[in-house]
Amino acid sequence: MASSNQGGKSGSSNRGFASMDPQRQREIASQGGRAAHEKGTAHEFSSEEAREAGRKGGQARSQNRANGMANKSNAQK
Repeated sequence: MASSNQGGKSGSSNRGFASMDPQRQREIASQGGRAAHEKGTAHEFSSEEAREAGRKGGQARSQNRANGMANKSNAQK
């Protein structure tokens, strides 16, 4: 009986993007990025948009840290 698992990894499939080697994934992703820019559908962040995204990420991070610290101190009591 022939095995459908050609990669030698037990329990995994040889299909799909995730099963490809990282270099091949980068090549395909790069092609998609170039195509989106040529088509005009790719989003390019302005410096203001990037600044706002960074600010929101920093706020979420600090809030998550504060909540985590509160949960730890409550668990110790």
